Amino acid sequence: MKRDYFLNIERAAEMDKSLRPQITEPPLRGVRSNIVQSIRAHRVPELQDAASALGHHFLYANLAPALSKQDILDLLAQQFILPAHFGKNFDALYDCMTDPVHKSGPQPGFIVVLEQIPANAKFDKEAREQLLDIFRDTADYWGDRKIPFRCFYSFL
Repeated sequence: MKRDYFLNIERAAEMDKSLRPQITEPPLRGVRSNIVQSIRAHRVPELQDAASALGHHFLYANLAPALSKQDILDLLAQQFILPAHFGKNFDALYDCMTDPVHKSGPQPGFIVVLEQIPANAKFDKEAREQLLDIFRDTADYWGDRKIPFRCFYSFL
């Protein structure tokens, strides 16, 4: 009697197991490996989890407090922990996103989030496009080296 009870429990446990293997979609499926795009349907925690799952660097900056180009550069320097020699201009930002990192050894990839880029008179459409162009150029730089660089952004 006791033996039958254990066999029934064992069979019930086996029946609970799915015969199909668990299929999980790779993180960021359908997102090109070197791109700058609106964050749209993605959420920051999901992007951070994807970076972790892929073994990529995750860089996050909330730019909501910024009012000007200089504020943007200051926040990026602080939140990305850029080197002390960062010149706080767009050319220096590009240099910091490419050269020193490239020289530090093999890179697995990057997921960058620029959240709440301001849209005001001191940081107008032209300035926003210049900022995004820096990240597009950075994506091209890493793409030439076959290293994924995905940048997601949103506007305030």
